[in-house]
Amino acid sequence: MANLMKELVSGVVESVLKEILKKAGGTTATKRQKRQTRSATTGRFKKAPAAKAKPAKKQISRRKTAASRSKTS
Repeated sequence: MANLMKELVSGVVESVLKEILKKAGGTTATKRQKRQTRSATTGRFKKAPAAKAKPAKKQISRRKTAASRSKTS
């Protein structure tokens, strides 16, 4: 009887460990790749056109009143 109980428990523990180890593999999201375009005349891959530099955005700071600055959390 003890042997049967021991076998049952070891089987359950083994299956649980197997299940945990199966799920533990690092599953990261796949990175999306952009499709390369081919030249119509030569059939070679085209170089991507250089993006035009955007002007820097103006920094907008939040307005803080003197009361909110002196307030202690």
